[in-house]
Amino acid sequence: MEKRQQIKLSIVFLNFNRLAETRYTVERLLEMTAGRSDLEIIAVDNNSEDGTAEYLENQGAIQTVLLPDNGGIAGYNEGFKQAQGDYILVLDDDSCPADVKTLDLLIELLDQNPQIGVLACHIETPAGVPQWQWHLPQEHCFAISPFFIGCGFAIRRQLFEKIHWYPESFFIYQNEIDVSFKVRVEGFEIYYHPDCRVIHRGVPSERPGWRCVYYPTRNTIWLIKKYYPQPMAAYMLLSRLCIGLGRAVRLRQLPTFCQAVKDAYGEPIDKQPLSRDIRQKTAPFYRQNSIIHQIMRMV
Repeated sequence: MEKRQQIKLSIVFLNFNRLAETRYTVERLLEMTAGRSDLEIIAVDNNSEDGTAEYLENQGAIQTVLLPDNGGIAGYNEGFKQAQGDYILVLDDDSCPADVKTLDLLIELLDQNPQIGVLACHIETPAGVPQWQWHLPQEHCFAISPFFIGCGFAIRRQLFEKIHWYPESFFIYQNEIDVSFKVRVEGFEIYYHPDCRVIHRGVPSERPGWRCVYYPTRNTIWLIKKYYPQPMAAYMLLSRLCIGLGRAVRLRQLPTFCQAVKDAYGEPIDKQPLSRDIRQKTAPFYRQNSIIHQIMRMV
């Protein structure tokens, strides 16, 4: 009897009411995984109402997880739990690897570098324009990365499981930061490789404006309270309140901002201060939540 090849990479993506994008992503992934028994595709649907769930149910070559409601990033976790691969490639419904070479390189790098817990992919538009963010290193080369971008990264499945996947209470935003901290606490590193390319079509979101104020504010406060020692935490929290207030005023979401702050401080936090070494490696998060650094950036 022929022995079944071990699954090396599980590709997991989350869908919510974007049928056209989901269809495109599925078609591209099926092309890249055709004839491969070492790869699997898992699609999670957050209770879409536009036909996405029905479309996915008819795709026999992929595993589908249909959820009864929209739980935000918690939906990803249901897909992660189904994964059988040594590694998990996490995508959005509007992102996909540039080519098969990216999939093979992810596997090769994780196989050959046991110290790497997460590989941050190079994110670009369909036109090849880099979608650079402060999460990635400035150097366009294989190097340690402070964080990763959620629409394209690979992680060791056992490590991801150990840190309990994405933080479900976040719902959306800043979940990558929490995972990055936990990965390093476990003694692993995050690397970026420019040849691990993910195309992000960047479809405009239909999320209501209040979400762009509420969740970043609440979740960032949670992160600072949990991971940063005093007096650094006090300075970062004051900075975050000033930065968030400014954004809330611009977006006319002041009541939402106040509710986010109230909810953030009303939740008990299990403090786990990061070591100095980890804080240095993740310094961009500090600079994003430092009013002095933000003012210097504007002048």
